[in-house]
Formats: sequence, C-alpha cells, structure tokens
Amino acid sequence: MAEHMHDIKRRIKSISSTERITNAMKLVSASKLRKAKAAYENSRGYMSGVLDDIRGVFEDIEDIPEVFVERSREIKNRCYVLITSSNGLCGSFNSNVIKALEAELARDNAGRDNALLVTIGTKGRDYFLRRGYQLLMTHDAPADTVDYAETRKISEPLIRMYLDGKIDEIKIVYTRYINTLRQEPAAVQLLPVKRENIDSLAEEKKLNHVIEYSPSPEEVFNYLVPKYLELTVFSVCMESATCEYAARRSAMENANDSARDMLSSLQTEYNHARQSAITDEIIEIVAGSEAQK
Repeated sequence: MAEHMHDIKRRIKSISSTERITNAMKLVSASKLRKAKAAYENSRGYMSGVLDDIRGVFEDIEDIPEVFVERSREIKNRCYVLITSSNGLCGSFNSNVIKALEAELARDNAGRDNALLVTIGTKGRDYFLRRGYQLLMTHDAPADTVDYAETRKISEPLIRMYLDGKIDEIKIVYTRYINTLRQEPAAVQLLPVKRENIDSLAEEKKLNHVIEYSPSPEEVFNYLVPKYLELTVFSVCMESATCEYAARRSAMENANDSARDMLSSLQTEYNHARQSAITDEIIEIVAGSEAQK
C-alpha cells in the first residue's frame, strides 16, 4: 500500500510540473497572439488599398495586360506557397494546412514534376521534402519573422519566373483567421489575377470622381500586381502567425484543463489509499490489543 501511495505522489508531482509548463506556454502564446493580430490588422489596411486600386483599374480600362489575367495562358507548371509553423504544440494547425495543400495538388492534378513549392516554416518543408517534391525556396523561421524585405525576396523571383513562363500559376495555402477559437485552412490563387479574388479581399468603396492614371492604366496595373503579390504574402504570413498562436493558446489551455482533471483524480485516489492504509493500521492495533487480553 505504501508503495502504491508513493507511485501516486510521484505522478502528482510530474503532472503538476507539466501543468506549470503548459500554463506558462499559454500565457506566452496569448501575449504573442495580441502582437501578431495587431500586425496582421495593420497589414490588411495596406493590402486593401492596393486591392482597391487594382479593382479600379479593372473597372476603368478595357484592355488589361493579358500576362497577369486569368485564362491568358495554358496552365502547365504551378507554384504553391505553403505557410506552416516551425514549432509544435499547436494542435492540428500544421496538419490541417498540409492536408489543404495536398487537396489542392490533387484538385489541380499537380504532381512532383510540375509543382514547385515555396515553404515558410519547417513543418511543411520537412513533410513535402520527404515526399520528393521540388522546393523552390524555404524560409525556416516562424511566419511572424517574415518582414517586408523578406517578402520581397520571396515574391520577386516568383514574378520573374511567372513572366518568363517558367511558372503559369501561383497559389498560396495558409490558415485563415476567423476568431480566437476558430481558424480554417485556405488556398488563394495569386497569379494569374482572378477578378473575384480582388473583389472578395478589397473593401467596398464608392468613388464619385474620375481617376487619371499616369503614365497609363496599363503601366499602373503592371506596377500594382507585383506589389499585390508582395503585400499578400506579407499579410498572409501575419495572419498565419496569428492563427498559430491562437491554436497554441487553445492547445495549452486544453492541456491545462486535462492536467487539472488528472490531478484531481489522482488526489482522490491518493486520499482513498491513505484512508485505507490508516484503517489497516487501526485494525492491526485493535487486533494486537485483543490478542494481549
């Protein structure tokens, strides 16, 4: 009985130590979540302005430069930008976005020969590297470390390869932030530009004046599209980081709750064992006393 009580005390000590760690990680994730969410909301303001300008060009000119417009070329080679975490302990965050990319590859009938991957975060890199996919670029640090300069290093080679005809389509697969408790994987086609994607991301604004483009609407459009790619990658990295910290906070909170339930159950078990040991001792004392009479 004493050995059983010792085992229970050792388990209580171990789980208490784990509970303190998960509670600290929950608090850290909550703090990082607030910072990442603020950065994401700021980036959305800049991107919305670019999207509004692109939509305005769509509405104001008839001859959009075909190279950037959907159905302007046959789609043979595709590039997918995947954003995952570089750390674990965030629930199903990584597995969900990896499954989303696998579903996108299957939907596009894209195999190892005609699909290039750009990975941000080591979890996605390691997963697809083991499966023999071609990795065009990798960024191993977490998504919230991607600043705008790093975004340009990622997007500029993609734009060049797209204009040179080495890539016919660029999609980004990431985790979309709904709220603190809900995040969903999403895939968005960046190039060639889809009008419905611009409309869905841009803010609704009614303009009551005529816009003049200099030197020409076509030149403005050609300038805005690379900026759209850069800002989208940057904004999506911030959004994915927000989702990662929200998922980790939720996972650590669930781990905390489970640890507390286990501690409560073990404490009850320990009390029963201790009570049983005391009862046995009383019985032995009484029996010894009776034997001496």
